[in-house]
Amino acid sequence: MEATADRVAEQKYNFEVVRWFTVMAVVYLVIGASVGVYIASELAWPFLNFDSPYLSFGRLRPLHTNAVIFAFGGCTLMATAFYTVQRTCGVKLWSDKLAWFTFWGWNAIILLAVLTLPLGLTQSKEYAELEWPVDILIAVVWLAFTFNFIMTIAIRKSSHIYVSNWFFLGMMIMIVYLHVVNSLAIPVGVFKSYSLFSGVQDAMIQWWWGHNAVGFYLTAGFLGIMYYFVPKQANRPVYSYRLSVIHFWALMFGYVWLGAHHLQYTALPDWTGSLGAAVSLAMIIPSWGGAVNGMMTLSGAWDKLRTDYVLRFLIIALAFYAMSTFEGPVMSLKTVNALSHYTDWTIGHVHSGALGWVAGISIGAIYHLMTRLWYTEMWSEKLVNVHFWTATIGTVIYVVAMWVSGIMQGLMWRAYDEYGTLAYTFVESVAAMHPYYAMRAVGGGIFLFGATIMLFNVLMTVRQSAKQGSLSTARGTDIPDVWPDFVRDYLTRRLHPESDGASDTGGYTNKPATSQSKS
Repeated sequence: MEATADRVAEQKYNFEVVRWFTVMAVVYLVIGASVGVYIASELAWPFLNFDSPYLSFGRLRPLHTNAVIFAFGGCTLMATAFYTVQRTCGVKLWSDKLAWFTFWGWNAIILLAVLTLPLGLTQSKEYAELEWPVDILIAVVWLAFTFNFIMTIAIRKSSHIYVSNWFFLGMMIMIVYLHVVNSLAIPVGVFKSYSLFSGVQDAMIQWWWGHNAVGFYLTAGFLGIMYYFVPKQANRPVYSYRLSVIHFWALMFGYVWLGAHHLQYTALPDWTGSLGAAVSLAMIIPSWGGAVNGMMTLSGAWDKLRTDYVLRFLIIALAFYAMSTFEGPVMSLKTVNALSHYTDWTIGHVHSGALGWVAGISIGAIYHLMTRLWYTEMWSEKLVNVHFWTATIGTVIYVVAMWVSGIMQGLMWRAYDEYGTLAYTFVESVAAMHPYYAMRAVGGGIFLFGATIMLFNVLMTVRQSAKQGSLSTARGTDIPDVWPDFVRDYLTRRLHPESDGASDTGGYTNKPATSQSKS
C-alpha cells in the first residue's frame, strides 16, 4: 500500500524540481555559514584578511548575507512552496518549465553574486547589494516563481486554500513590490548605478525594504513552512486554524509599518520612528499567537520530542521565533535603542532569528522532505541528533557572545568621567570586544560543523535511495535515479513505449484529491 501511494504521488506531482532545490539549499547553507565563520574570525584575528581586498570583511560580509538569505533561504522557500502547494491543492505545478526556469534562474543570480560582490561591485544597500542587471533578473525569476504558484492554486482540486499557501503568497507578492521599489536606480555603467532616491528618503526606502525583507521573506515565508511541516511531522492538526488566519492578516497589515524603527535618532522625522516602534510592540501579540499555535499543535504528542529529532528542530525554531519577535520590538523603543543601536546586540538579535528561527525551521523541513522525496529513511538518525545539538549549542554561544559584547559596547560608548568627557576611547571598546568576537567565531564554527554533518547525511541518503531503487520504484521505472530528468524520460519512452506520456499526467491528473488531509 505504501509503495502504491508513493508511486501515485510521484507520478501525480512534480517533485524533481523540489529535490534539486532541497539539495542546493543544504549546499548553500554550508557555503554561506563557511563565509560567515571566516569573516567572524577576521574580526577576532584581522590577519586573516591577508591584506587582500577580495578577502576583506567589507566584501565578504554581503556575500555571506546573500548566501544565507537568498541562496539557502531562497532555495528552501522555493522547495517547500512548490512541495506544499502541490500536496495541499492536489494538483501538479501549473508549469514544469516555469519551475525549472525558476531553479536555474535563481542559481544564476547566486552565481552572479559570488562573482560581483568580492570584486566590490555593489550598490551598498543592506540586503540589496547586487547591481541593477542582477536586480532585473531577480525580479523576473521571482515573478515566474510567484506566477507559477498562483496558477497552481487557481487549478486546485479543493475549494479551500490552506493557510501555509496564504503565507507563501503574501510573502511573494510583497517581495515583488518591495524589491522593485527599493532597487529603482539610474544606471551609469554595466555594473554601476545610483539610487533613484537620495538622502533621508533613500534611508527610509532602504529600511522599508530591509525590515520587510525580514518581515515577509524571513518571517511570513518561513511561517508558511511552519504551518505545513509542524502538523505533518507531529501528525496532528494545527492547534487553532482560526488563530493561524488571524496571524496571517495581522502580519500582512502590521509589518509594513516597522522599517522606521531602524532609524531612531537620525535625520528621519521623529514621529516616523515613534510610529515604527509603536507598531513593533503591537506585533508581539500576533507573533506570539503564531508561535504558541505552532507549539500547541503538539498537544497530546509532546512525548514525540524524545525520539523525533526533526520535530525538535521545528519546535526549538518556534522558541527562537517567539524570543526574536519579543526582543526586536523592545530594541525599537527609543530608550533601549539609545543603548543597543550600532552595537553587537543587533547582530545577536539578527542571528537569534536567522540561526534559531529561519535555519531551524528550514532544517526541520528539509529533513522531513528528504524521506518523502527519496522514499527512504535518513541515512543516519544519530547524525540528525548530533546536528540538532551542534546547531542549538552553536546558536546559543553565538547569540550570548553578541548580547554581552553589544551591551558592553553601548555602556562603554556612553560612559563619562567626572569631567564630562568620554571615559573610553573607541579603540578601547574594540579591544574589549576581542574575547566575545572569538567566542562568536567558535559558536559559528560549531553551527557550521552541524551544517556539514547535515550535507553529508543528505548526500548519503540520496545515495542510499539510489542503491535501494526506492525512487525508481515510486516512478514506476527501472531507469537508474542517477540520470537527469530529460535522459530518464527519453530512456523510458524508448524502453517502455506503452508508458509514453505517463511522466506528464501520471494517469492521475484528472482524478480529484480525495482529502486534503491525505497530503
